[in-house]
Amino acid sequence: MDSIWTNGVSIPPRPVLAGDVKADAAVIGAGIAGCLTAYYLQREGLSVAVLEAGRIGAGQTAGTTAKITSQHGLIYDRLITQLGPELARLYARANQQAVGQYEMLIAEEGIDCDFAGTCAYLYTTVSPGAIQREWSAAAQLGLPARLTTAAALPFPAAAALRFDRQARFHPLKFLRAIAKGLTVYENTPVLRAEGHTLVTPRGTVTAKKIVFACHYPFVNFPGLFFARMHQERSYVLALEHAQALDGMYYGIDPGGLSFRQAGELLLLGGGAHRTGENAAGGRYERLRRAARTWWPGSREVGAWSAQDCIPVDGVPFIGPFAASRPDWYAATGFQKWGMTTSMAAAHILTDLILGRENEYAPVFTPRRFRLRASLGNLTRDARVTAGGLLRCAFGTARDSADEMPAGHGGVVEADGKKMGLYRDRQGRDHRVGVKCPHLGCQLAWDPDEKTWDCPCHGSRFDADGRLLSGPAQSGIGLEEKSSPPS
Repeated sequence: MDSIWTNGVSIPPRPVLAGDVKADAAVIGAGIAGCLTAYYLQREGLSVAVLEAGRIGAGQTAGTTAKITSQHGLIYDRLITQLGPELARLYARANQQAVGQYEMLIAEEGIDCDFAGTCAYLYTTVSPGAIQREWSAAAQLGLPARLTTAAALPFPAAAALRFDRQARFHPLKFLRAIAKGLTVYENTPVLRAEGHTLVTPRGTVTAKKIVFACHYPFVNFPGLFFARMHQERSYVLALEHAQALDGMYYGIDPGGLSFRQAGELLLLGGGAHRTGENAAGGRYERLRRAARTWWPGSREVGAWSAQDCIPVDGVPFIGPFAASRPDWYAATGFQKWGMTTSMAAAHILTDLILGRENEYAPVFTPRRFRLRASLGNLTRDARVTAGGLLRCAFGTARDSADEMPAGHGGVVEADGKKMGLYRDRQGRDHRVGVKCPHLGCQLAWDPDEKTWDCPCHGSRFDADGRLLSGPAQSGIGLEEKSSPPS
């Protein structure tokens, strides 16, 4: 499902790379992170080539709720405890500074992207303790935060924490403007990275510096990003004729919801889960029930989902890819705050590539390993990955293909083989393999999105096995992908 950002916003198409080119820097990924990095590098005088597997901005940037904020959930109390106050302060300053950097760039370039300053709230309907601790941490780090009430919400809140000097915008209008002067090759997936050369289906790019800004790096070794983060999905409804809210709201309770105004529309978000763990479905319906309860006169005009990379220690990976690849750089693991962190990443990477020091680089460096902050998530991720591999190698299918009702999908047994089957509402069968081509975990059917998702590392495929998002680089399928109704 397409987000509201794609309505009426057309970014001119760019050519497919056909041939071999050279550049000072090559950036993989033409979302906000990749294009901002390319923009600042080019402004410093470097020649830059941007390689995009699909269309500019068609990946995670199109699915964002487009908040520009240093308010990142319950993070600062945890960062002070696990990383210490100095690194926590660097994280806070980098993200709050990014809000101002957006405002400055938009003013300098005269970009019409519905940019608006606003405030951002954390709220709870249960106990104020966590909010109060987060307020104490935010105040210690110098953030513009204060305790308040979320009186504008259609239900009572026990406590709220307000961050001032935050912002929102239209991400694709912004992206269209900054990409205008960039050299971007669309529909040009990178198949391999070999030293200073990126290999694509019809040509190569050779560059002194290479930036992986493709949401999730597809190179497993070195870097080991697959062992240091997983992916999560969340869901959004766009409502008209709903209550207008002044500010952006993020619920910290289990199952908490988020709210954000977008012109005349209200964006209602929630339903987050680890990618590949949505067998029961119903995420959109839960949001629709909430909309009917609080705004019975509202009307749904859009519904979509987004995907976020979640690092094990809760801090994005921005900087040198690995010690053995000194000219490779990564920008990934943005969690749910990719708009703000993309700006921070663009400035950090530009400084590092040009040989300049950046004060924020130490907190985000991909070369770190913080056991205390990572242990819990490392253990959970390892358990999920082991389970996915074992199910693929030794697990049995739950049902036979004959038992699958129309409109449903799942892993089945057919002709003595385990496979993925989606039987559409017309009774046509769509059959695929169930092994993720990334590292071999067993895929799971998502009934809300009608996709095959990997619970280990978050790759996604449509009902016919076509790749939707990585780190996998190829689709899945059987010799016979679909069949007519029986």
